[in-house]
Amino acid sequence: MVYLANYGYVPGTLAPDGDELDAYYLGPSEPMSSAHGTCIAIVHRLHDDDDKLVVVPHHATTLDDAAIAAAVEFQETTGHYIVIRH
Repeated sequence: MVYLANYGYVPGTLAPDGDELDAYYLGPSEPMSSAHGTCIAIVHRLHDDDDKLVVVPHHATTLDDAAIAAAVEFQETTGHYIVIRH
């Protein structure tokens, strides 16, 4: 699979699937080995327990749901998830 967005995990966390909690880091397009940011949403998968955080750089503006959907469409199937915000 080719990842079209930075994708990783939050060290020291556990998701319901037993692995570390995954995250899309939406910001810089160049590959990164680590990043810090603000979680703005969760991609809640409707058919499994492997939800993903949506993280942006601290200084970034908030993305709307359409921008998040466009950024994660390489991995997520439309209609198989919802975007949850706090």
